[in-house]
Amino acid sequence: MSGAQMSSERSSVDEAATRKRGRSLAALGYTKPQTYEELRAVLSSGTVHFPKRLRQVAIFLWQHPSDVALGTIAQVAEQAGVQPSTLVRFAQIFGYAGFSDFQGLFKDHMKGSWPEGRGPERTAAEPNADLHFLHGMVGASQASLGRIDSGFDIASFEKMVDHLVAADLIYVIGSKRAFPVTTYLSLTLSQQGVRNVLVDNVGSTALDQVGCIGKRDAVLAVSFSPYNSITPDLVAVAHERKARIVTITDSTFSPLIKLSDTWLEVVESDFAGFRSLAASLAVGMALVHGVVARRTE
Repeated sequence: MSGAQMSSERSSVDEAATRKRGRSLAALGYTKPQTYEELRAVLSSGTVHFPKRLRQVAIFLWQHPSDVALGTIAQVAEQAGVQPSTLVRFAQIFGYAGFSDFQGLFKDHMKGSWPEGRGPERTAAEPNADLHFLHGMVGASQASLGRIDSGFDIASFEKMVDHLVAADLIYVIGSKRAFPVTTYLSLTLSQQGVRNVLVDNVGSTALDQVGCIGKRDAVLAVSFSPYNSITPDLVAVAHERKARIVTITDSTFSPLIKLSDTWLEVVESDFAGFRSLAASLAVGMALVHGVVARRTE
């Protein structure tokens, strides 16, 4: 079979799969989303299951609406780590002819979100590259904290505090990029006299570190996309043993969601490929403060 024939066959298969997924959305009672909020409602419903690449797109769209609104299809595809054709396929699943029409949801959502006289990027020339990067990271941190300030789920936060207060022992779990957050939270809990175990996986002993967890304990887990760490496996052990599980994560696609008693969404912005941790640390420290305050009442 020639390369052209193989390419044509793959295209036909992709188109058939896209039409099938489109019909499945209609069968589930979903109509073409008219706003970004309607799209998020569908994505967070848990009833739509995407193959790997389309799931990768969904996670990126969920976490970076401003990048989707402002970028070209090539730029968005590069940032999401997929081909532009994958973005088109994703848009078609939701009833749009192509990506540019679908992108209108994000443009409408972002209108008016930048203060007057400022855009998403600093327009003045920076004196040097280091200062430019510093300003970029400060901006990413401010954007991350701004999301928390504008849409904080206080009900979920209070439930998280309740579960942690009631625990005999708190296991703090997070790896890779989440590890700096969990390390600081564990340290602060210890300084405040709250018994906890930092699951640090030193010597590949993480599974042993959670080996004694029981139903009177709780887990405070932190996890960010691409969710390829050991954290879901460790939390699954705690879930099997009936421990309470509270989670800080960055989208409804996190594998920790189905294992958690309650969770908070914290989306961190990035600059030049480096993500902020400002919002995650702020929420984590608020949890520590809440636990300490309740235990001393």
